[in-house]
Amino acid sequence: MMIAAVVLAAGSSSRLGQPKQDLRFGPETLLQRCVRIAHLAGLDPVLVVTAPDHSPELDERARILVNHSAAEGMASSIRTGIAGAIQANADAVVILACDQPSVTAGHLRDLSRGANEIVASAYAGRKGIPAYFPAKEFEGLMNLHGDVGARDLVREAQALDLPHGELDIDTVEDLKLARKLYPETP
Repeated sequence: MMIAAVVLAAGSSSRLGQPKQDLRFGPETLLQRCVRIAHLAGLDPVLVVTAPDHSPELDERARILVNHSAAEGMASSIRTGIAGAIQANADAVVILACDQPSVTAGHLRDLSRGANEIVASAYAGRKGIPAYFPAKEFEGLMNLHGDVGARDLVREAQALDLPHGELDIDTVEDLKLARKLYPETP
């Protein structure tokens, strides 16, 4: 079974004031770390969705997909990633953001055992990404619009706890907290 990673990395990082994808987190950028963890989890291919003005330095095994509609919001990045997964003949995808430092390869592997059902991550009283979607859900993902992502699709899904999953890097304070919580990164 081929399970692709769809790494969302096309956001504008407006609250941070600089591209969060390129922030150093230990010896690598947040985006490089995310790609490495996806590879360690056995996800293949790893599809990285970026904005047109961003050219990250990544492992040669990562495939960059440019989202020319990035200004629309997260849904356009999901559609770009799912289109790439369909082209690669993936049987399923794990959608993840590049700025969640609590995500581990083990968590991604556990999500990937979802077989034919959606499996989300649970944190801070809600469900979200990273989340696993089998191919039967691709049509629903391709029909998303706006900046809300797959929230409605994961609402009723089973979920696996992801401690500190609510921490994503949106501000300098978030980055400081992440470095405090995960000092031994990678």
